[in-house]
Amino acid sequence: MKTLVITGSTRGIGRGLAENFLKLGCQVVISGRQQSAVDQTVGELSALGSVSGLACDITSSDALQALWNHAEENHGSVDIWINNAGMSIKKQSLELQSVEDIQNIVATNLTGVLLACRVAMIGMKKQGHGQIWNMEGFGSNGAVQPGMASYGATKRAVNYLNKALRKDVAGSGVQICTLSPGIVVTDLLVGDYDTTTPEWQKSKRIFNILGDTVDTVTPWLAKNVLASEKDGSTVAWLTNGKAFYRFLTAGFNKRDLFTDHGV
Repeated sequence: MKTLVITGSTRGIGRGLAENFLKLGCQVVISGRQQSAVDQTVGELSALGSVSGLACDITSSDALQALWNHAEENHGSVDIWINNAGMSIKKQSLELQSVEDIQNIVATNLTGVLLACRVAMIGMKKQGHGQIWNMEGFGSNGAVQPGMASYGATKRAVNYLNKALRKDVAGSGVQICTLSPGIVVTDLLVGDYDTTTPEWQKSKRIFNILGDTVDTVTPWLAKNVLASEKDGSTVAWLTNGKAFYRFLTAGFNKRDLFTDHGV
């Protein structure tokens, strides 16, 4: 029975992953910024298996260490640590984004991931094994769009980070892996846009072609993470081939993934 820590797992993709890892017989540690949300999620998922949780602000090394300690004390060793927690900010040109928003997204999506990897690496090297999975997003593959400079830069860094960390863990029994969920329709995604604009209507059409729901994507991701045994593994939902097929058949497959979001 493997034990997983998933940051940012009280909602969205993180919660979906937690639920599906529990269904696959794993022990799961939930985390999020608010202990009340963590407790609620643990209560809702407890019927599925062994689950516990602790509030964690990933920009704090002390909070991350407390999360690791909680996992060890309640479940033994940590086999898999998934850095899912992240944030986005309003999609607009850099000069229009506030200094506070820019600082927060870097602190969360980059500094927070670095700090989390550090804590997990120390613990996993000590125990002699473990996998760290870092989450890709828009920009990780070098794609560029207007209004995505801040978010895309933090996600592009994941590509370099994973390559660099593999050098740091070589021969230690620790593996560095990449999780790429593709376009998943969540409140976080919708919140990036002004849904009253023509730009949103254009983006919505693309999302309905290439996107999927949490319930569709996370069972597949969880299954394939558990099946991955090699350092440098990548589990990617939206491959180039799948994207090409989606565009090719878009005229015959009308989808609306946003009905539950009221847009």
